[in-house]
Amino acid sequence: MSFHIPFLGLLSANNPMDGLVKHYDKIAECIQIINDSVECYVTGGTTCKEFSELTDHIDTVEAEADKIKRSIRNHLPRSLFMAVDKTMFLNYTSSQDNVLDYAQDALHWLAMRRVDIPVEFQKDIIGLLSEVNDTTTSLGPALKATISLVNGKSIDREGTKNAFRKVRRRREKVKQLEKALTHRIYTSDMEFKDIYQLIHFVDCIDEMAHAAESCADILRAMIAR
Repeated sequence: MSFHIPFLGLLSANNPMDGLVKHYDKIAECIQIINDSVECYVTGGTTCKEFSELTDHIDTVEAEADKIKRSIRNHLPRSLFMAVDKTMFLNYTSSQDNVLDYAQDALHWLAMRRVDIPVEFQKDIIGLLSEVNDTTTSLGPALKATISLVNGKSIDREGTKNAFRKVRRRREKVKQLEKALTHRIYTSDMEFKDIYQLIHFVDCIDEMAHAAESCADILRAMIAR
């Protein structure tokens, strides 16, 4: 039988839960890179940064995030002294890392070759990206609220649950937009290579939101124990 003592995590200067926030900050940085670049790409802007530079940048950020993740995992205290279940904690780090991985894949799919996005799809792609941004951004407050709760710095369980619900609501909106957009792209008159490339990009950014929802589900389970 194992026991978990929530407040002992506060005794360590290297609280692993706090490391998750540092890792999340890298997610926010990647999202900003995508937001700064994709809208320009989609609308055919002539002043867009070279996508090779942007993919290099996001690769660098992802590598920094991986370093943080490895450091967190390599310095975990014994399960007895963790504020949450260790397996659940490790599952969360994987899900949060998936947000970054899909962001990286999304940009790589666009950078593979230039695709001229038809005007009828531009607004919908930018709208989908905006909803994905809102979904992944809402994960940050949910994570911080969970950490405060399990570390005894907050007693607002309902407010924390509302933060999880917000992530899920955003994810549902993303899924609706992704399904409609994928159908329209697939049945369009675009060249097959363009359809294939664009659908993979849309799928990757949808998976970013899916991974964020998975993170929220794990956080919800953390406070339920």
